[in-house]
Formats: sequence, C-alpha cells, structure tokens
Amino acid sequence: MKHPVADAFLAADSLDRRAFLKRSSLAAAGAAALPSIITVHAAPDDPIRIGLIGCGGRGTGALLDALGAATNVIYPAAGYHTEDVKAGAEVKDKNLQVVALCDVFKDRIDRCREQLRNLNPPIQIPEEMCFAGFDGYQKLLAIADINYVIQATPPHFRPMHTLAAIQAGKNIFIEKPGAVDGPGVRMLLEACELAKQKNLGIACGTQRRHMKSYNEAIKRIHDGAIGDIEYLRCYWNGGVIWVIEKTPQMSDMEWQLRNWNYFTWVGGDHYVEQHVHNLDIMNWVMGTHPVKAYGMGGRLDRQYPIHGHIYDHFAVEYEYPNGVRMFSQARQMNHCEGRVEEAVHGSNGASNCATWIKPKTGQLWRFREQEVNAYQQEHQDLIASIRAGQPINEAKNLAESTLVGIMGRESAYSGQTIEWEQALNSKMRWGPDKYELGPLPFPEVPKPSNHRLV
Repeated sequence: MKHPVADAFLAADSLDRRAFLKRSSLAAAGAAALPSIITVHAAPDDPIRIGLIGCGGRGTGALLDALGAATNVIYPAAGYHTEDVKAGAEVKDKNLQVVALCDVFKDRIDRCREQLRNLNPPIQIPEEMCFAGFDGYQKLLAIADINYVIQATPPHFRPMHTLAAIQAGKNIFIEKPGAVDGPGVRMLLEACELAKQKNLGIACGTQRRHMKSYNEAIKRIHDGAIGDIEYLRCYWNGGVIWVIEKTPQMSDMEWQLRNWNYFTWVGGDHYVEQHVHNLDIMNWVMGTHPVKAYGMGGRLDRQYPIHGHIYDHFAVEYEYPNGVRMFSQARQMNHCEGRVEEAVHGSNGASNCATWIKPKTGQLWRFREQEVNAYQQEHQDLIASIRAGQPINEAKNLAESTLVGIMGRESAYSGQTIEWEQALNSKMRWGPDKYELGPLPFPEVPKPSNHRLV
C-alpha cells in the first residue's frame, strides 16, 4: 500500500534536483557565508528556548553544541555519556535558554543537569522542569515557552517524537538516523510535510552537510569536475563500541534501552545507526536515492548476551535509478583495518567527496580552508534560519538516507534483494506494542532462514 505523504515527498523536486542540490550545498556551508539565504532579516536577540528529549551522551553533547560550549563526546565501556564539562566553559549565545529536560531514566537527567551547572554562566534546571518516563516528552512539548527541541533518544523513538514536536509547533533538531523501519520513515516524512506547512524548522545530525569541505567538493562534482559518475564506494569499518552490562536491578526493557546499540528495534543495527552518515553523502552526490539493494552480512565476533542480536559486518551493493552502482561496507569488529570514508569515481577522475578531487585531466583540487565545528554548525544554521523566518528543513534527506540503510540491513537479514518501494511501504514495525519497564523477550538473530521484510 502506498503512502500519499511519502509518495508526494519522494517525487518532489525530481525535475530540478540538480539545481536544488547546488542551492542546498551552499546553504549548509554556514550562516555567515550566505547572508542572502540565512541571516538576512535575522533578529539576533530573538530568544531560543530549548527542550532536550534524551539526556544521554549524544543528547547532552548536542545541547552543549547548541549552546556553543560543547565538550567532546566519548563512549567508554563503562557507560554512555559525555566527559565532564570543564568548569567555566562559556555559553557563547546568551539568547539561548535551556528550559526543560526529558529522559526515560532520571539518572540521565541528573547527569545532564550537573554538566549544565558547570557552565559559565551556570544553567539551573529546576526539578519541576525535568520529566522522566516514556511519557515525559509529552509533558515537555506541552510547555509553551519551548520553541526549539533537541531530539536525541535512541532512534526507535525519533519519528514519533519529531511528529509530536511539529504538531506542538516546535522547531526541532533530530539526531541521525531518523527511524529504524519503514513505518518510522513514513512518520518522519509526515513530520517533514507538516513542518513545511507550519513554517517550522527541522535540522538533522547528518553533520557532514554542514561542513565547508563537503559542500565545496560536492558542488564541484555536481558542476562536472570528474565528469559523469560511474560508481561510488563508502565505508564505516571500525571497532566494537561501548556496551552496557545488565545488572540484577535492570528489567529487560531497561537494559535493552540502555544497551540500545545492540538491539535492532531500538537502534536499527549499526549499519543504519552509524553508516547512515556515509550513505547520506552518496545520496547527496547522486541527487537521489537508490532503487534497490543487494547485500549480505553476519555475526562473527558478537557475544551473547552483551552484544544483543545485531550483526557485526555488512556488505551491500546498491543501484541508483540511472544504473550507477554504489558499494557499501560497515563493520564493528576489533583487530581489523579501519576505514571510514566515501569515494566517487567518474569518467574524468575521482574524489573523496570532501578534501580532494583528482581529475584525469586538469589540476588536483584540495580543500584548504579552515573547517567549521560541524556539530555546532548544524545548530547555528537551524537557529539562524529560525530567526530569519526561513527555517531549514532537512527531514526528507534524513528520511531517504535512513531508508537506504534499512534497505541494506533488510537485504542482509533476509538474503533477498530489497527495493525502495518495498522498504518504504513495509508494514514491519520493529519494537514492542507497549512501552513499560519490565520483561521483554530477547530477540533472535535475524538470518535468511527466519527473516523476511513484509
């Protein structure tokens, strides 16, 4: 069954996509560089009042990025959080206010509050503006003062929270990926359409789109620097990341939520959750999304139960509408050679999509400017666009890149070719019917003998 909102969005701008990409490439490069698009008529003294949904490491980090006082985000084996903010870290934008915090778990809220108190000036969030539990986001969104939501929960919850925020009249920054399944992608597309109707902004955690290097390189590729694109490659091959061990005090649901990277229903598998960055660049370069995916993967080093039921390696071949193929790898295994990059090969050269373009004829181009802090720039661009009354909306790009990852994951899980419409219109929803802290079955490892996308 087709989804009318999704169909309308995926067809939009198809006749003039290259022209749109050239405009959006420049727009994402930074507010200061493009006053005619971002900063014209902006009111720098307009207050931005933030509500944070998801107070873990990425959520706290995103909040600090928005404030311009970010610390590095780390993922130690003992937990998932940011390193402590150095005392006196300065909040750069004095017209940004943090109003409320929300997380399923109160200890995450308390840690975030502690880090905010270490800022200069200190940010004090009263207890009555902190909301724990699965319904906490509804209480946060009901606060009229909030006009900027940061959504950084595990990916499963992002579509419903994003749509609810837009329905409540809030601008929103949403972390990547945008969903874990087809129904979630359709909900994100619905939020995208509604945001356009209500003139609300949606920025996403695909921060490469806000980097000067990627914008400049991809603009040159679109302008023909390497000729016609012949094939593409991308990789996120790294080591095993953080894990959370189950304690006797944790229910099944609590543990799966805290250890969310290792359960497909919560995190989407690492191919969707992490590799989405690279897949998003491939879509950006091509100006569209693939039509089919054929992949494989497996689980060689993951340990039961600490590593849940997800895979540790994937290899997927995609086909774009014009027949161009893109080859993708993603791996989370120790003792292997790492590789995190994108590459595009054309009839007249090649590029890594960011820092160099090597044509067969002509001069080598290298990006030599000072790069922005992309984690901060994505917030600065959204805030500047809101103040200008021309809010950016990146939800469609995120929805498409997320669905590319879902296609590849489902092809590897099932051993079958997965087509775009099949993944988009799938009725398969990952996750429990009810959200409550208690028993939750441990899912079996998906494989071609027991898994099909429906």
